[in-house]
Amino acid sequence: MLQKPPSQSIPDAPGSYQFLDSDGRVIYVGKAKSLRQRIQNYFQPLDTLMPRTQLMMAQAESLEWIQVDTDVEALVLEFSLIKRYKPRYNVKLRDDKSYPVLAVTVNQTWPKAFVTRAARQKGVKYFGPYPHASALRETLDMLQKAFQIRTCSDLRFERQRRLAKPCLLYHIERCKGPCISAVDSETYRSTVDELCSFLKGDTKAIVGRLNSEMKTLASQLEFERAARVRDRLEAIDRVVSKQEVMVEGGVDLDVIGIFSDELEASVQVLHVRKGRLLGRRGMIIDRVEDLTDAELQARVVELHYGESHIELPPEVVVALDSPENVLLTAWLSELRGSKARITVPQRGHKRSMLSMATENAKDEMKRHRLKRASDHNARAKALTDLANFLELKEAPLRIECYDMSHLQGTNYVGSMVVMEDGIVKRADYRRFRVSIPKNDDYGAMEEVLRRRLVSYLSETATGGPELGRKFSYPPNLLLVDGGKGQLNVAVRVLESLGLSGKIELASLAKEYEEVFRPDRADSIRIPRASPALFLLQQIRDEAHRFAISYHRQLRGKGALETRLDSVVGLGPKRKRAIIDHFGGINRLNSASLDEISQAKVLPAAVAVALFETLHGS
Repeated sequence: MLQKPPSQSIPDAPGSYQFLDSDGRVIYVGKAKSLRQRIQNYFQPLDTLMPRTQLMMAQAESLEWIQVDTDVEALVLEFSLIKRYKPRYNVKLRDDKSYPVLAVTVNQTWPKAFVTRAARQKGVKYFGPYPHASALRETLDMLQKAFQIRTCSDLRFERQRRLAKPCLLYHIERCKGPCISAVDSETYRSTVDELCSFLKGDTKAIVGRLNSEMKTLASQLEFERAARVRDRLEAIDRVVSKQEVMVEGGVDLDVIGIFSDELEASVQVLHVRKGRLLGRRGMIIDRVEDLTDAELQARVVELHYGESHIELPPEVVVALDSPENVLLTAWLSELRGSKARITVPQRGHKRSMLSMATENAKDEMKRHRLKRASDHNARAKALTDLANFLELKEAPLRIECYDMSHLQGTNYVGSMVVMEDGIVKRADYRRFRVSIPKNDDYGAMEEVLRRRLVSYLSETATGGPELGRKFSYPPNLLLVDGGKGQLNVAVRVLESLGLSGKIELASLAKEYEEVFRPDRADSIRIPRASPALFLLQQIRDEAHRFAISYHRQLRGKGALETRLDSVVGLGPKRKRAIIDHFGGINRLNSASLDEISQAKVLPAAVAVALFETLHGS
């Protein structure tokens, strides 16, 4: 049980505090205007605390804090620590789906537009998110007609530029042809800026300019060119007509609607730009903290905008007034680089939008509850059945599965995949390069298990969370792919490290889907239709996929390095220099000719030869 620290040892200043469990994992992160006052509130009789706080305090073994100068710094520090450690008892924000966005690569000499769901990159502007990818692709198709910005890949662009021959999109007037210098960079950049302004909701200026240009061309009897401008206007009108007008006056704001129960909250964020609804984002939040509705609202704002790469609006509309809003306003202003405000409307258009966002959140919660009930019950039954079939002491809430991959004893690799509460947890996946010099599956498995478990023992024995612990959470069930041989290897490793009896073991043989357990001569046959067997098959197959993908990656790197050796003028020093410049051989393989030349590591002729070798020209 965690002992209360002396009051005088806790600073009466702003900061962030962290509760840690017996394994040294951060299980809760909080912030406070006064660390002394806030921390003392936790050390009351357990029966006076809220239920979730009671559970957290029962698991806490140590307490740490970090003092800062201002409340805003405390908020920023709290967010960064939550993002880093993902504590069990902090509110968790997870998208109910992956929303597509429209990206424009303004950092390139010849920017392009494309639809993506990938992680955000610096130097790229993002617009959205949009609820449906098909609608977004249709919108991009119309924007191509209106603005004629390129949408091709960088590799395709470089190929057409070397050939001095444009693709079909140029001939049907969907692209201005930057690959053949049919447009100068200033004019093209101006078009890109217009597109970005349009996507932000500024349509009047663009429509006005095109109308004026069309009339001028018509008056000069340039009817064919005027007709092309008219077609661009029609494409823009079709895009604008799809954007619902929410507020008159062309305001920029986000509207956050929240509907919650005791376990979770549904959030809908409406993105309104220039008075038009441009996109929305839906999220589900696990309410693992004991928070009031106002505190939950503040946490939603913090999590959403702390990770958002979409341009922040000057106004955020929420339902509840709260002292936290003042602190969040200062923080949002810092993020935005100019003044921001949080408003609580009582009437008018903004109140109507807030009601609509809240109603959308309520509808989404209904759908999520149905899915949650069926998924949770199925996972709970599978874990319970698995514990019964394998005679485990408890349901295996965390399962780790290991598999090996190689090609005739070369590029030996191992994989570790993790499943928590019946759901794969990709953030905890690990992969291992194995030093076994020959075809020896048992030796490779022993090396991987020993490295993982030695790291576990080392981290739990010596360091705090500041050391970047990766292996300090032990599995309830350690599963290896294979039969009795692989299981005996795992038993031997646990015995040598003094972990026998502390971690449950099993192996799954693929041929007959037999499960082997230590100290049991016969295999366990789990019924084919059992959810427990499906759970084991799922994590086994995922471990196999993860190992195979890593093995192929290493083989691809080896083959690519061999191809580099054939480039005339690319000796060992230049080869090492160009790989170091791009930070790896994979990035070099995806680099354009311009990027290789601009690195100024290779002579021009060698840079061209390298690019042609990489891309088969």
